[in-house]
Amino acid sequence: MAVIVRPFLSPILSFSPKSLRWKATTATLFKHSKTSTASVEKSKSKSKSKPKALVLEKRRTRSGVEVDLSLLRRYKDNNTPHLPVLLCEVLRCFQPLVLRSFVDCTLGAGSHSSAVIEAHEEMELYVGMDVDPVAHKLALPRIHDLVSNRSPKLKSYTQLTNFKNIQRVLHAIAIKDDSLGVSTGFDGIFIDLGVSSMQVDCSERGFSVLHDGPLDMRMDPQGSFKAEDILNSWPEDEIGRILRDYGEESNWMYLQKQIVTARASRPFNSTGQLLKLIRKNTTLSQGRKGWMKTATRVFQALRIAVNQELETLEDSLYSCFDCLAPGGRLAVISFHSLEDRIVKQTFLHLVNHGGRPNADQHEDDDRHCKENISEVEINGDGETWFKDRVHGRYGAIMTKRPITPSLEEETFNPRCRSAKLRVLQKPSSPR
Repeated sequence: MAVIVRPFLSPILSFSPKSLRWKATTATLFKHSKTSTASVEKSKSKSKSKPKALVLEKRRTRSGVEVDLSLLRRYKDNNTPHLPVLLCEVLRCFQPLVLRSFVDCTLGAGSHSSAVIEAHEEMELYVGMDVDPVAHKLALPRIHDLVSNRSPKLKSYTQLTNFKNIQRVLHAIAIKDDSLGVSTGFDGIFIDLGVSSMQVDCSERGFSVLHDGPLDMRMDPQGSFKAEDILNSWPEDEIGRILRDYGEESNWMYLQKQIVTARASRPFNSTGQLLKLIRKNTTLSQGRKGWMKTATRVFQALRIAVNQELETLEDSLYSCFDCLAPGGRLAVISFHSLEDRIVKQTFLHLVNHGGRPNADQHEDDDRHCKENISEVEINGDGETWFKDRVHGRYGAIMTKRPITPSLEEETFNPRCRSAKLRVLQKPSSPR
């Protein structure tokens, strides 16, 4: 009797309803093993050909400006852990301009302002604004000492106000001292939209996911409502909306229900209480520290809603453009995609239309204009570090893609990794 030896294959057991018996399907196993092996090999070859880090790196326009770490240390505020972000790039942005007047719309610790003032001896007017009284009080002596050591022709004004009021500030200065010549606008305007380290590290402000504190999150202590007011009194669908739209949180629907359920038994009054709820309702599939990313998105959503940041930003960009002198530049640093998208779209509208949108304009109108402004007129010489530009009838976007921190700066200051710089310039002569 002939004996046939076959290679052993562990069978897959399947249930047959007709025979009510289990049967082995080795052919199915062989088929699946071939498919799975091929798919694994294919995925391996893909990962080898396109490393994830390399793909992500290509999406970024990292700064080509050489980072001077001694400069970052020099302008770091000694009283706080705050480090200025993209400082060398901001200085490079305003370097070719005759900067007789300059506005820092988000004064903070005064690091960017101090560096720009020292870099431009021709400056005759400096204006610093901040809605946060803590930051304003901290920066005042620093700016005062710097200005007092400069030429007596340099005049300084600091305002405790939101930068959406820049037109009002410009008008007040023009009335107070007409000799400054600001009626035509400012030569340079700078906005840093990030939450400073001194705000994040202060548990009493409620911004941090690392420290327990009150659910406040107001930049302006005189603001009408706090984060706890949103969590405790807003309708469920509104809480879900801000988690989805402002936090870009994928699990927003589940979280909104958990928040409403939790507040019925005990109102929210501390960040620790909110973090406990987030940690409890974060799935294990997101990793051991996945709850931290969810918490960061939830805190971002609440902060944006409390301070009405996105609505304020868009309106303020139009006001800042109106306050720019011919040939002046507006530089904006953003830290998340929602802000950056608004800056990008508003800049594009401004260079094409020169003002606020009206009912007769459509989104298609914001495409690249055919009637370009001369590059010699708008760019200046030797600014090759601006990779690509977008030219329109009423100005030029100097950064077609935003400039992000160099690897060296990111290593020195990890908190800067999400920063993006966009720059817009008005033409030297009105069209």
